[in-house]
Amino acid sequence: MSDSSIASPFIRPVTLADLERMHQGTAVHHMGIEFLQVGPDVLRARMPVDARTKQPWGILHGGASVVLAETLGSVAATLCLPPEQHAVGLDINANHIRATREGWVTGVCSPIHIGRSTHVWQIELRDDAGRLTCISRLTMAILSA
Repeated sequence: MSDSSIASPFIRPVTLADLERMHQGTAVHHMGIEFLQVGPDVLRARMPVDARTKQPWGILHGGASVVLAETLGSVAATLCLPPEQHAVGLDINANHIRATREGWVTGVCSPIHIGRSTHVWQIELRDDAGRLTCISRLTMAILSA
C-alpha cells in the first residue's frame, strides 16, 4: 500500500500534449499507450489490448503491462525532479492478477517513497470494468544530468 501522507511533488509543468510529443516514435507510441490525465498529484494512462500488446494465447502480455507501469512511474519520477536531474529504472516487479482479452487497461501511478537518490512508485492497472489486472512496484534511481 502506498503511504497516503506522501503528496506527489510534481514540479515540472507538463501537458498531455507534451507527454504525447515526448513519446513519439518510442515503444510507448508503438504500443498505443495514451496519456489521459496529468495533474499535481495524478498521472494516468491507458493501453489497448490488441495485436500489439497480446501474447499468442489472446490475452494481454505481461511484458506489455510492465511497459505501461514503467512508463507511468518513469514519467511521474521525472515530473518530481529539477531539470538538472533525471530518473532511470532500477527495479520493477509486477503481479499479474487477472487476464484481459480486449478493451483497454488503465494505469494510475502513486508514490510510495520520494527521496533524493531513489523513488518508489506503485502502479495499478485496471480493465474497462475497473477490475485490478496488474499491480507493479517501480524503483527509480535519481541521477544528475
